[in-house]
Amino acid sequence: MDRVVTRKEPFGRSSASPTPKGSSAWADVVGSYLEVLRLTHYAADTVHVRTLYLKYFTAWASACGISRPEDITRAALERYQRWLYHYRKRTGTPLSVWSQHGRLVSVKGLFRWLTKQRVLAVNPAAELELPRVTAQRLPQPLTDAEITEVLAHAEPTTPIGLRDRAPLETGYSTGLRRMELIRLRLYDLDLARGVLVVREGKGQKDRVVPIGERAIAWLEKYLDEARSDFVVEPDEGTVFLTRRGRPFHPNNLSRLTRDYLVAAGIAKRGACHLLRHTMATGMLEHGADVRVIQEILGHARLTTTQLYTRVSIRLLKAVHTATHPAATLARSAAPPAAVAETTVNQLEEPAALLAAKEEATPPA
Repeated sequence: MDRVVTRKEPFGRSSASPTPKGSSAWADVVGSYLEVLRLTHYAADTVHVRTLYLKYFTAWASACGISRPEDITRAALERYQRWLYHYRKRTGTPLSVWSQHGRLVSVKGLFRWLTKQRVLAVNPAAELELPRVTAQRLPQPLTDAEITEVLAHAEPTTPIGLRDRAPLETGYSTGLRRMELIRLRLYDLDLARGVLVVREGKGQKDRVVPIGERAIAWLEKYLDEARSDFVVEPDEGTVFLTRRGRPFHPNNLSRLTRDYLVAAGIAKRGACHLLRHTMATGMLEHGADVRVIQEILGHARLTTTQLYTRVSIRLLKAVHTATHPAATLARSAAPPAAVAETTVNQLEEPAALLAAKEEATPPA
């Protein structure tokens, strides 16, 4: 049985260890593959994740004495899969099934490409069976009181506080993805019209997104009073900057958001995406049509929006009361107009919506 690893390093080696023999060969191969992904317009997040996961895999392979892709067999990949299953983080917890699945998908992609390039005659990963994954549990959205508490913890009297408040307000108001917030440029803002432009979002698609008045006020205050404190010339126009004048790294923006959630005493899981989910769920509960939310979030499929914007129990109760023959003691001839409108505009057919939510594939 493979040994259980308990070190923090993702591939079970000390960061001070010498570079394994043959690692340069792996680096050349993986570098070429990642360059192809960039040239074929894979999303930056996808390239980033595959870079990380393939770094873990090639370090494991080199540590096992496998210095070339040609030496990888299906048995070796199955051994790696078992290693991932038994691996333990410093906290003692295993990798999630989704994490194991994602790492193996990256490896399969690499060897599929190597086979197409005729570097390998046979794809050793072709028949590798991936871990079975179930639908991801949706994060519990923040309540109105919770999101207000989170935002209030950004101290508006300091440049850092203003800088932090601006992306939090913008993310909550617009539902932008983490990378979309990071890539936002000054010329993407049309605050006079109350909109901003997302350029090359997921799927390399542009879209125009509305932004609320409160978020505009905080964004303008940050731009007028604080952004100049972070700018390092030449100014490339990135809206949200770190202390060093650079765009945020994705992990750093998540950490910033998470810190404010913790400061507000919020134990709910998530960070940047929690703001996105809270925005979408709140709009749905307050009467927005799910197709409008789909357009704002930039989802290609309605089922994805339905997965993110789960139907709240409050809304289900309203529909149940309005439509079930035995829901009330004194049943009126027709459901109340407000609830009937909610049924038509928000849910369409509740049963169909819930069925779509159950069948929806979790987003990558």
